[in-house]
Amino acid sequence: MVKKIFALLHKESNGIHDAALLMGFFTLISQLLALVRDRSLAHFLGPSAHLDVYYAAFRVPDFLYVSIASLVSITVIIPFLIKRMNGNASDETGKEEGRKFLNQVFTVFFGAMVILSAVIAILMPYIARYIAPGFDAKELAELIMTSRIMLLSPLFIGISNVLGSITQYYKNFFVYALSPVFYNIGIISGVLFFYPLFGVYGLAIGVVLGALLHFAIQLPVIIKHGFVPHFVKKIDWKQIREVTAISLPRTLALSLNSITLIVIVALASLIKEGSISIFTFAYNLETVPLNIIGTSYSVAVFPILAEAYAVGNIKRFIDYTMITARQMIFWSLPIMVLFIVIRAQIVRVILGSGEFSWSSTRLTAAALALFSISIVAQGLVLLFVRAYYASGKTRQPLLVNIVASVITIILAYVLMYCYGTSVAMQNFFRTLLRVDNIQGSAILMLPLAYSIGSIFNFFAHWILFRRDFMQGHPWELSRTFFQSLTAALCLGIVSYATLAFLGPIFGLSSFWGVFGQGLIAGILGILVAVLALKLMKNKEIENVLTSLHHKIWGTKVFSPGPEDLS
Repeated sequence: MVKKIFALLHKESNGIHDAALLMGFFTLISQLLALVRDRSLAHFLGPSAHLDVYYAAFRVPDFLYVSIASLVSITVIIPFLIKRMNGNASDETGKEEGRKFLNQVFTVFFGAMVILSAVIAILMPYIARYIAPGFDAKELAELIMTSRIMLLSPLFIGISNVLGSITQYYKNFFVYALSPVFYNIGIISGVLFFYPLFGVYGLAIGVVLGALLHFAIQLPVIIKHGFVPHFVKKIDWKQIREVTAISLPRTLALSLNSITLIVIVALASLIKEGSISIFTFAYNLETVPLNIIGTSYSVAVFPILAEAYAVGNIKRFIDYTMITARQMIFWSLPIMVLFIVIRAQIVRVILGSGEFSWSSTRLTAAALALFSISIVAQGLVLLFVRAYYASGKTRQPLLVNIVASVITIILAYVLMYCYGTSVAMQNFFRTLLRVDNIQGSAILMLPLAYSIGSIFNFFAHWILFRRDFMQGHPWELSRTFFQSLTAALCLGIVSYATLAFLGPIFGLSSFWGVFGQGLIAGILGILVAVLALKLMKNKEIENVLTSLHHKIWGTKVFSPGPEDLS
């Protein structure tokens, strides 16, 4: 998918193109390993008190990571390194300047993380009560210790980010792209090897191991180029303030989502044992297409947007934003409908084994459907936020994210209260999402609140983006949206009918029955969607089919000209 964006670039960008494809490939590998990780957790633990503790324990280290460790993100550090290492006549002089800067960042970051981690570890008995107010004394004790162990993970991943700036500077994208793969391998090791020995604490050890591997994979490149970081006594605080000032808006935006999830997890702890696990499983499944489509496209187009805005080519900036938005809508809408229709098959195939019961499958599938209604909105938010970052206007997305987070949290409280007091509301959602006679269905109000907040977030960003950048420019998204929506509805109808037809034949009692049912329904739905798009003469599907034809027959593909950008 990322390749379609870079097919529109000039010939000099071949290196970036190859890097993007490599990153996209390893993103897919990492997502597949994340699914293996979740299946292992579902198989050995199921939605249980131990798994609730494990997922709740993630919240504080995750917040520490996004609020502190992300201040030294690669996107922030690399420009500073380039300025110092390329701005000197002597290569060795430039490298020495780069080492000094990196050592200062490393020293300040390490010191801040150690101090904050120590303070949080001491205060965890008090913090834990707010993270999971529904836990009993035993679960709170486990949560406190598990969180304390996991506090090592943001330290290692933060250091890995600092080192990753060198890895990326020397264009060793292969090693950098392997980091999240090794992180998931560490977590899977915790499930398979440490959990049987140490219980929930073994899961935390696996997380720390994954973070350590995330960091360690960078070391060979760092050692090769002579950039092993070490502590320094002299700090140029002006440089540190510059780094912090640039990364602060992005960090605050990330922190808002983390705070929102902390509140949601706290509410989930009040419902029923396993509710946090159900919410997290569904959330993780929904993020797979979001990362592959939304994150990949938005990251790939960012440097083009930044370059276009920097040279004052606003038309190019808008054109590429709209091209990317159309591609994201084109892919995301059908996937959204597909996830909603075959949600039970997706959940059962990926998670349905061992301790993961059919009731858990139905509840997770319902939560996945509610998350999925905002897949398109979440992906487009990632794009518009990066477009704002590329223009240097970081205030607008931060304010929108603040409002969206507040709305999501308020909605979560309101929907939970209304669901608990209204029998009519309970009956409506239980019937709609097919979770009759399943305890803990109140958890479904939390993904619903999250999706509504995400949709609001998108519309607010879209309105501001049109006001700030697109006055006098056509926005040209409606045609792609309605064509993709029509195809998605055709996909949904055919897939649903196929499931109804195949249900008595395949049954839901075996893995292969569920898998075959979902696979056939999905393939038939996709074929009908492609046919519908073809009949509507959709540009995106024509480009995809032409690209496939050229790849199969080996015909050389030329990049389109400027006239194709509109």
